[in-house]
Amino acid sequence: MKKIIIDCDPGHDDALALVMAVAAPDLDILAVTTSAGNQTPDKTLNNAMRMLTLLKQRNIPVAGGNKKPLMQDLIVAENVHGETGLDGAVLPDPDFMPAKIPAVQLIAETLSSAAEPVTLVVTGPMTNIALFLQIYPQLKIKIAQIVFMGGAMNTGNYTPSSEFNIAVDPESAKIVINSGLPLIMAGLNLTHQAQIYQEEIENIRKIDNEVAHSTAGQLDFYGIYYGQDKWGFKGIPLHDPCTIAWLQHPEYFEGADYHVDVEVAGTLTRGETVVDRFNLLNLPKNVHVLTTVQRQKFIQLLTDAIASF
Repeated sequence: MKKIIIDCDPGHDDALALVMAVAAPDLDILAVTTSAGNQTPDKTLNNAMRMLTLLKQRNIPVAGGNKKPLMQDLIVAENVHGETGLDGAVLPDPDFMPAKIPAVQLIAETLSSAAEPVTLVVTGPMTNIALFLQIYPQLKIKIAQIVFMGGAMNTGNYTPSSEFNIAVDPESAKIVINSGLPLIMAGLNLTHQAQIYQEEIENIRKIDNEVAHSTAGQLDFYGIYYGQDKWGFKGIPLHDPCTIAWLQHPEYFEGADYHVDVEVAGTLTRGETVVDRFNLLNLPKNVHVLTTVQRQKFIQLLTDAIASF
């Protein structure tokens, strides 16, 4: 049983990652913390709690995180995720309370009491994790690895060269990526392959449970943004669930080790994850960058997870 802490900013794809993680028989969610990103901090916290209420997971500790990125004002993705951050979803109101401590403290307390190192799954901006590493450096040894959705090799979805999660808080991402911890990166070059097609959404819609009904509604809304001609996508890319799928079935993926850093000063490139594909800098390879996914197996894993409720 792999023990994990999920730091997220729900967000439709974060919500699906939570569904997959709760359904996974080999994952034990010790805590869920939320960052500000896809929506404002109050909304992302509420969305995480609404999702966990839907999934009947009231016993998982939940805490809200930092209110803004380290060095810049908050950017939100209302154009992608809607006014609530989970528009299109049919969700109950939370029936439990969040922890009365901030996210960074919940992460610290959870790691302190863990008998073995814990995997951090980060599907939003890295603000909470960067702060944790600065405040509790002695607990770094309790982190087994960090699996994150963010960044890209040679593309962007917020600016031409930056992915949204990294662009929201580049300084935090730079701290985490240079932390020396084992890192697994699911960037846009990978997640744009992890598309769900309309006929597969219809298969989910036919599943007779509340999670499936909510998921179908979420995907209908989420698909509006990704259905724009400019993307050229056949389906909807499911970014954040790639992290959970990799933890369950790394054999569905291919990847390679590269030196990666984050640009924080560039006028046109701030927030870019610079991946040294050809080892031009001759620096240590600090990130395992996922490069391909077996799409149909990934979608089947998601569908089976939804059906399990």
